[in-house]
Amino acid sequence: MNPSTQNPYAAFLAPSRQRDWVEPEHDWWHWRDQRVHVARARPAEAPVRVIVVHGAGGHSGALWPLAGLVASRGLDVAAPDLPLYGRTEVADPAGVRYGDWVDLLVDFVTAEDDGRPLLLLGASIGGLLAADVAARNPRVDHVAATCLLDPSDWRAMAAMTRFGPLGVVGRPLSLLVERWLGDSRLARVMLPVSWVANLARMSRNPELSRMCATDPLGGGVRVPVGFLTSYIGFGHTPPGQVTTPVSLLHPSRDAWTPVALSTRYLARVAGPSRMVLLRECGHFPIEEPGLDDLVSAIDEIIAGLSQV
Repeated sequence: MNPSTQNPYAAFLAPSRQRDWVEPEHDWWHWRDQRVHVARARPAEAPVRVIVVHGAGGHSGALWPLAGLVASRGLDVAAPDLPLYGRTEVADPAGVRYGDWVDLLVDFVTAEDDGRPLLLLGASIGGLLAADVAARNPRVDHVAATCLLDPSDWRAMAAMTRFGPLGVVGRPLSLLVERWLGDSRLARVMLPVSWVANLARMSRNPELSRMCATDPLGGGVRVPVGFLTSYIGFGHTPPGQVTTPVSLLHPSRDAWTPVALSTRYLARVAGPSRMVLLRECGHFPIEEPGLDDLVSAIDEIIAGLSQV
């Protein structure tokens, strides 16, 4: 059966790509009081492992057409559903905070370590998340990110939220909420993520944007106010302390998170860094020839890691 009939997101790939990607296995990993769903591809004798990190509004299923293309290169790929998203089961959704995402991935990297080189591939806000994890776990050998948005930068705040320039006040307000309200009733109020994130800019294809925004496992979920404030107020690793090599694989026609926002972060990364523009791609990088740029860039990263 064509995998695109199993995953609706695959229908947005070019027809030739729909034949290329690898369908996932489904696995579960127990972490604290949560049952974490992990989509996987485990080809025999894969030289390098890849962990795919989704962002807000995403999940392993939404990203798997891209992850499956990476897996088709003979790589061991794991894509966990972070708490609140996908098929992961959480005992207390209203209590989930951004720090839980960081802790989960740091522990997942350690639990999965078998000595092979590891690439973290982060999409959207998963890019900065991957950098946060790499700074906390030396088992990460390389970070590749489709964008690197630093919430401490008012320009990034203005771009990320639905409120445009008014989003600039989001950080100081969030810090106040985080400091004074803690785990109060207000912090546990669940809001549709689409109220905060402008998911209409997810893709250059309006149909794909609508799918992302209404997906009950992705953009259609509700998240607690405390998660939003914790993301903004979290002690994200300053780029000057990121020594893991970083590759920014940024969509060239991203209408949601402009390239300049990510390059501001990338320019200050302490470790080796480089940037590749994905031609003709929107925020969800699924268009050609940019998707070929992404796969080629990952091939180059893997070639380097294979020699380590």
